[in-house]
Amino acid sequence: QVQLVESGGGLVQAGGSLRLSCAASGRPFSSYGMGWFRQAPGKEREFVASITRGRGSSTYYADSVKGRFTISRDNAKNTLYLQMNSLKPEDTAVYYCAAGSTGSSWYSYDSWGQGTQVTVSS
Repeated sequence: QVQLVESGGGLVQAGGSLRLSCAASGRPFSSYGMGWFRQAPGKEREFVASITRGRGSSTYYADSVKGRFTISRDNAKNTLYLQMNSLKPEDTAVYYCAAGSTGSSWYSYDSWGQGTQVTVSS
């Protein structure tokens, strides 16, 4: 199991930026793929982005965030990041980091953080 703690959420105006962080502990950080998901009120949890294990040479994005969000990892700091630019009100959600896969299905991940709220005002 991996323990994950997200931070960096908050309130931002449309067009603004935020950077989420996810600190990991437990299994060696570079040994597993990781992802970001989000869940808005009344909606299902949806895939945002993922990154492969090791150096993270491959990344994947949902169409809705492609070109605006960037996922990255710093193995020396055991930390996953999500840089979010050009934020839109529809990006408002609780954002979760997850470990154990690079897939777009939430059930392919075996560890989850507690989530961090992102609110984008219009």
